[in-house]
Amino acid sequence: MGNLVSNHEQLEVYQVAFDTAMKIFEVSKRFPKEEKYSLTDQIRRSSRSVCANIGEAWRRRRYRGSFLLRLNDAEAEAAETQVWIKFAVKCRYLDVEIGRKLYAQYNQIIGMIVRMINTVDTWILKDRKRLS
Repeated sequence: MGNLVSNHEQLEVYQVAFDTAMKIFEVSKRFPKEEKYSLTDQIRRSSRSVCANIGEAWRRRRYRGSFLLRLNDAEAEAAETQVWIKFAVKCRYLDVEIGRKLYAQYNQIIGMIVRMINTVDTWILKDRKRLS
């Protein structure tokens, strides 16, 4: 599974997370100015952090614990983004239907991250010294 991918940008989970973070960026442009340094900043930061943590996890595949830590961070950031989506909907900054779609996207992202966590041994790099 992990051997067919040469960089983090080829991971489906990264691609979905990146596209969804860009959707968050676009819809958050319509949030009120008074939310610029609170809700707008938080939802953009957490959505981007999902991608950053996936990229960092990919580069830490030599170390099982470090790889898992970054994937757990990505999962937590995705869940945080869901919280901000709910706040945006409740505050009426975000249309309910758009909020549902974005929330569902993050459920999908979380599911993909959890699948990677559950199959961690297929993703980590094997120690070449032990193989020779």
